[in-house]
Amino acid sequence: MKIISWNVNGIRAVEKKGFVDWLLSTEADVICIQETKANEGQLSPELLNPADITKGLSYSSYFNSAEKAGYSGTAIYSKNPADSVENLGDARFDSEGRVTIAKFGTTAVISAYFPNSQDDDQGGHPRLEYKLAFNDAIHKKCDELVTTGFNIVLCGDYNVAHKEIDIANPKTNVKHAGFLPEERQWMEKFINAGYVDSFRKFNQEPGQYTWWSYRFHAREKNVGWRLDYQCVNPAFAEKLKSARILKDVMGSDHCPVEIEVE
Repeated sequence: MKIISWNVNGIRAVEKKGFVDWLLSTEADVICIQETKANEGQLSPELLNPADITKGLSYSSYFNSAEKAGYSGTAIYSKNPADSVENLGDARFDSEGRVTIAKFGTTAVISAYFPNSQDDDQGGHPRLEYKLAFNDAIHKKCDELVTTGFNIVLCGDYNVAHKEIDIANPKTNVKHAGFLPEERQWMEKFINAGYVDSFRKFNQEPGQYTWWSYRFHAREKNVGWRLDYQCVNPAFAEKLKSARILKDVMGSDHCPVEIEVE
């Protein structure tokens, strides 16, 4: 089973850059998308139901859009129809379309777009409390799913670089959104609760990033942050075969991440 996650930074924009052809070429079982910035009524038939009839390949799609137009939003594509699909169940975050959960048998795949705590001109972080509340809510949801017998894959843009190894310039970013002590402490708590960062299970090398600023040729220089994760519960971690960062896939300021599970 191959599961991919990608913050596309606007699904209509990335469609113009070959997104549908890329999606079909992966032949992944499930593809989680974040920051769709659109509702279903704005999307082409090709985006709603990607298909390659020559391969007998087609995908179902499940979208959870924000109330605010052109903002946030998550989605899941799957080869096989989901048994059920739901959101987080918390109006504070569902209004921004931040979570889509698709259940397949005893596996729950979650596409999550964690809030950005934001930097302001006074050195503050106006959405930090909102983000930490979201973090706690998604942690609680994962616990509930595991307790009721599901394996979980929490895919998404977590908007945090967990450790210094996950960011090119840690010393100069300690007061910036995405590398704040409070954000990193939550991530540490989540991992200490037993959830497994699938990529770090296989790769402990520095310089492994999933997001690069559009400024200063950051991607060419690999001056980036690892913000995108696929965390799993311990039982599911035993079934992981591989985890990769697909850094050569273009079209967004993020690149996709991928796991394969037995």
